[in-house]
Amino acid sequence: MSAPPSAAAAAISPAMRALAKYISAGAVVPIPATVAAKAKHHLLDTIAAMVSGAVLPPGQLALAYAANLGGNREACVPGSRLVTCAVHAAMAGGICAHADETDDSHQPAFFHPGCAIVPAALAMAERQHSSGAQLMRAVVLGYEVGARISLALGAMAFHQRGFSSHSVGGLFGASAAAGTLAGLTPEQCRWLLSYTAQQASGVSCWMRDPSHVEKAFVLGGMTARNAVYTATMVQSGMSGVDDVFAGSPNFFSTYNPSASMELLVAGLGECHEIMRANIKKWSVGSPVQAALDSMHSLMTAHRLTADDIERIHVQVRDDEAGIVDGRDAPNINLQHLIALMVVDQGLDFASSHDFGRMRDPRVMALRERVVFEGSVALREAGGRQALLEVATTTKGVLRHHTHAVRGAAENPMTDAEVDAKCMGLLAPVLGARRSRRLADTVWAIDTLDDVATMRGLLQARRTA
Repeated sequence: MSAPPSAAAAAISPAMRALAKYISAGAVVPIPATVAAKAKHHLLDTIAAMVSGAVLPPGQLALAYAANLGGNREACVPGSRLVTCAVHAAMAGGICAHADETDDSHQPAFFHPGCAIVPAALAMAERQHSSGAQLMRAVVLGYEVGARISLALGAMAFHQRGFSSHSVGGLFGASAAAGTLAGLTPEQCRWLLSYTAQQASGVSCWMRDPSHVEKAFVLGGMTARNAVYTATMVQSGMSGVDDVFAGSPNFFSTYNPSASMELLVAGLGECHEIMRANIKKWSVGSPVQAALDSMHSLMTAHRLTADDIERIHVQVRDDEAGIVDGRDAPNINLQHLIALMVVDQGLDFASSHDFGRMRDPRVMALRERVVFEGSVALREAGGRQALLEVATTTKGVLRHHTHAVRGAAENPMTDAEVDAKCMGLLAPVLGARRSRRLADTVWAIDTLDDVATMRGLLQARRTA
């Protein structure tokens, strides 16, 4: 026999009440100007990742699969001509967003928020004809909820036990964003969180995927799809458990009995987690970013070329070194990327993703002179740092320590830097003129009356 309504209501924890109420109002409650400015950075950055990822192999596979599924014409997939139902659009968009190593990250919560949250929010906003301001606030909400779930679980320890903090944090964040855009009540948001918990999944073996397809699905496609599923199911009238975080069993007792529940709501609405998220200056794996910053700084200051260099000694965090040590893919191989940057006197999206350049004799020769190791001290210092020591033929030994990689929360990129990165990703797919209009629209997203009107700007150019 089910409990009477009064007993069921009494069983709802204060944390669940506060979180559900917060999610319900997330799309309409104003946010500080600094938070709105940061949200525009991450929205544009993730859209650019989706567009550039749409032409990469994982994105192409996702688009072909989604096109065969059919579905009502509710939302487009940026960077393509596909218009389908919001669920399929979110799935394909999520895979495109992480088809590469271009998207953002949240290091304390150990997940990639943008590739999950933005595709779900964008598809839902187009389906609902939400305003740009509502989309922007939903994205901020998604980062807030996704990061808090991951932090409450103990992100790194959770990941090390084999679970995927990247998919669990991304899913809860994307569900919150989709749910608030669906106009769910606080009660419905409690059910939203319960359905989200039922779909929370992921095993960190995705790190062994050399083609980036399964990884893109787990981090972006699965999370965004499940989020829109959840929001639209509850929106359609489906009810669920009132508090998946309390009672026995519950979400946290199952995944981590020592989870810090207070992290879910402490400072909610005051400490916006999007302010702690990072944007990549370079469209490559996160652990390479600081090393590239150091190399670029030394090249700029001393006009270094490959002929000047006898040896390059690189140190990064020891817990991240294995992710980028001698990898098969060019955009996550630290030694290759350092050598490529020096040989080319710069690094862009095309060169860093060119498998052929891994066989370039000049790059290969310099790569042999790159000595790479993980550093316990850099890990203990926190953040994303790198130490570079370059022995030269005529200028002695040059050193550079990147304490905070450009694009990190503590060393953010400017509007102009974000714009330049994104235009470089957008223009090859959308064309320069449409890319400029799209970027300008996102910079002014809070003035847009209907997100659906962006469709023409997001779609790829027609082909013959």
